[in-house]
Amino acid sequence: MEEIKKIGIDQFELLAQIISNSFADVALKFNLNPKNAPTHPSNCTKDWIETDVKNNKEYYGYFKDDILIGCVCYEDKKDDNEICYLGRLAILPEFRKNGYGRKLIKYFENMVKTKNRKRIEIGIISEHSELKYYYKKNGFIENNIQKYEHLPFKVLSMYKDL
Repeated sequence: MEEIKKIGIDQFELLAQIISNSFADVALKFNLNPKNAPTHPSNCTKDWIETDVKNNKEYYGYFKDDILIGCVCYEDKKDDNEICYLGRLAILPEFRKNGYGRKLIKYFENMVKTKNRKRIEIGIISEHSELKYYYKKNGFIENNIQKYEHLPFKVLSMYKDL
C-alpha cells in the first residue's frame, strides 16, 4: 500500500533521518559537509524540521507499506501568494528509480493547485546535471543561477507554471 500524507510532529525525528540519508550521496558527490555547507539537507536534524514547521512549511511523506521512504516540503513565497517552493524532495536511495519522486511531485502539484498557487519554484546545485535533467523531465524550466556566500556551490533556480 502506498500513501502520501502530511507529516506529524511524532515523525519529525524519522523525517530528519530520511532527509539526511537521502541527501548523503549528494553531499559526498559535491564534497559537502557541516562546515562548508551547514544548511545542506544532508545535515538535517529534528530541530530543522521543527523550525520549518513553526515557519509555516509543510512536510508530506511518502509511505510504502506504512514505512516512510521519502518526502517533500511545501513553502509559500513570502511576497507572492501565487508562487510556492518545492523543497527537500527526498527518496531513500534503496527506493529510487521506482517513480516515487515523480508521484510526490504530482501530489505536490495537485495540492498547491488547491491553494491557488500558479507556479512552483525550486533551487538545486547548478552542477548537479542528473538532478537538473530529472526536474526538466518533470516539466521544470531553468531560470537563473546565483552564488550565495554561505554555500560552496551555485544554485540553479527552476520553475514550473501550473
